Amino acid sequence: MRNRCIKANALSGAPHSGVPVSFCFHGPRPEFIVSRHRIAPRQFLATLPLFADLSSEQLDMLAQATTELHVPRGRVVVERGESCSGLHAVIYGDVKLSIVSSEGDEKVVELIGPGQSFGEAPLFMERPYMTQAETLADSMLLHISKHAIYAQIERNPGFSRRLLASMSRRLHGLISDVESYTLRSGSQRIVSYLLKDDPAQGAQVTLAARKKMIASRLSLSPEYFSRVLHDMAHRGMVGIAGRSITILDIERLRAYEG
Repeated sequence: MRNRCIKANALSGAPHSGVPVSFCFHGPRPEFIVSRHRIAPRQFLATLPLFADLSSEQLDMLAQATTELHVPRGRVVVERGESCSGLHAVIYGDVKLSIVSSEGDEKVVELIGPGQSFGEAPLFMERPYMTQAETLADSMLLHISKHAIYAQIERNPGFSRRLLASMSRRLHGLISDVESYTLRSGSQRIVSYLLKDDPAQGAQVTLAARKKMIASRLSLSPEYFSRVLHDMAHRGMVGIAGRSITILDIERLRAYEG
């Protein structure tokens, strides 16, 4: 991929932020970069668990290397094989990480929501993205330059530990996925997904994406996923209203085998 030379506003907490600057890099797509300062990135960065304990000075340094992106629904943020120039954090919206075959078949690897980030693995391995990132809704993202991330790693051991913890949780999740795909039936995977946050009797579980996306995430066909959900509803275990699933009988749901 060629370097992209663009003109945009570098986000900063400093008073002079918003001054146009020209730069060339393997960075976020120019069409998603806003033409003016919309938020205070320093304040938002401080709300992310990854950056929560950084000092004001350290947050200011990260903010100066942060670019605000507004991405419409259904647009590709990064493509598989693209060079990684930094970390993306989601302010609002949802992002799907997936692998698409040459025949057009898609496997959803992960769904990223507000407060979460993606791009850690290719960033630190210095390898291209293994997945494609696409927005599932109109989304606002922050792109943080890899050089700013590297600088914080050098200066802040606590920041390094949080990065390791974040990547370890993601690895643990992938191992759990492999266990689920190989040792559990399709209906058991759906039950595990509905109960993953330990909802109480009568609680509502909101599907993070369309049923087709959730089915792909669980390595199931959309038809099978819908059929099992409706069977659960017919048996009085759940109530279904769009993406909202109400847990009506949690004990029977836990024991459901399809």
